[in-house]
Amino acid sequence: MPNPDALAYAVRHARVRPGPGDRWEDDAWRQAPALSVAHFRPESSDHRPRTRAKLLWDAYHIYGIFKVADRFIRSVHTAFQTPVCRDSCVEFFVQPRPDKGYFNFEFNCGGALLAAYITDPRRTADGFAAWQALTPEEGRRIVVQSSLPRRVEPEITEARTWQLVFRIPLDILGAYVGPLTIAAGDVWRANFYKCGDETSHPHWAAWHPVEALNFHLPHCFGRLRFEGN
Repeated sequence: MPNPDALAYAVRHARVRPGPGDRWEDDAWRQAPALSVAHFRPESSDHRPRTRAKLLWDAYHIYGIFKVADRFIRSVHTAFQTPVCRDSCVEFFVQPRPDKGYFNFEFNCGGALLAAYITDPRRTADGFAAWQALTPEEGRRIVVQSSLPRRVEPEITEARTWQLVFRIPLDILGAYVGPLTIAAGDVWRANFYKCGDETSHPHWAAWHPVEALNFHLPHCFGRLRFEGN
């Protein structure tokens, strides 16, 4: 298993604030480097969707975009806090402070969101040993927009590229870890994932590899290094 500190992503300050309608090729996202979610678990099927992501930041938000060259695409969960990982799904897990917990933001290809703050990821019958689901009000403040319809059923079996953008207010994170600001030079821990548990071709991929079929392994996270203007 590679050292998590060996992999870092440079999060650039948003000179142009991306909007929910901006796509990968638009000016707002050209300013951001791309990373690849390409470490597939051996339990995966032979489907290996090419998945890339970008992040930007400003004083109030984290902005993100995923671009997925996919097949066997399915989305049946349409409500907040439903199990979107069973659909064609992309995920952003982030730990702003090393002495605090982490957040899981999981988005299916239709734009439905599951999100929580987790301080002890040991599995239990009702989820984790210590965690809090984000509230519906917090969920409404997180902007998510996909290029696909909310519901995709039956499954799309031909090749299709889809994109998903998100915007997370920093004060939502700060409500759980304490008042939060970003400055150039700050380092957070994070990982990015692609999965599709209940598609016809299930698969599990990570930006920084995980040592088991479990995305909730914060010791496997890589680094986000925030850059200035």
